[in-house]
Amino acid sequence: MPININSVNNYNPSFQHNHHNKNSDKPENKTLKRTVTAASALGVGAAYAIIAKKQGFSINPSKILKTPIKDWALIKLFDKKHPERKLIKLEEWEILGLAAGSIAGGLTAGTLLDKKSNKKAKIREAVNQFLGNVCVPVAFVKTAAVLYDKNKRLILSHVPQIKGDGKTVKVINKSLKCIPSAVMTLIALGAGIVSGNKVSNFLNEQVFHKKVERKIKKTDFAPHIDDIGMAVSLMADKTKVSSAITNLVPLFLCVPGIQSGLAKEK
Repeated sequence: MPININSVNNYNPSFQHNHHNKNSDKPENKTLKRTVTAASALGVGAAYAIIAKKQGFSINPSKILKTPIKDWALIKLFDKKHPERKLIKLEEWEILGLAAGSIAGGLTAGTLLDKKSNKKAKIREAVNQFLGNVCVPVAFVKTAAVLYDKNKRLILSHVPQIKGDGKTVKVINKSLKCIPSAVMTLIALGAGIVSGNKVSNFLNEQVFHKKVERKIKKTDFAPHIDDIGMAVSLMADKTKVSSAITNLVPLFLCVPGIQSGLAKEK
């Protein structure tokens, strides 16, 4: 069968990978992503510094550099041998502050560097991220934590325990006691994510007058490590694992700022 040379010359490679947006590789887009990411991290860092200062940690650079890295507020873990060691606390207001810093940084960078036509989309995304994707889930998890704390003795009294004094038995019994708080956290978090998404869609339609069905995205789940961290800090006993989860909260809270700064009109 003869080959049509003209058809080969007119071949458009974009059809070969139609799922790939060739504009995403442009230098200006890479610069935008990097700058927005850095600005979001800077916003989180500034908010974290304020929180650390309020909780009695030094933010003096010279003092921080003289302190062993393992003892930095952002890295320090709970130690059974030294339970008196001060750890940073990230509860609902601190989490909201970190999210606000992230979004402020990402939104500012995105607005300054991107096209003016995308400004409204970024503002919409910022509002949706803060209210729908952070505030609502945090409120649900906080409510669950308060209810658990008020009824902790009653709840734990119904948790079955294995008889025995061995180390394995103790570990199993401790794990069983963690189940109620874990279940309550997951239920509250799931309800918060769904409700937050509904709030976002309501805002788009009633406030921004734009009919956009905002579906739950993979990136929507990243900020919810903060909810898990808050629930752990409120419900669980202090452990290395719980303190490590708390320390990851600022990292994941960079996501709302990045999403806000990169939002574009469709």
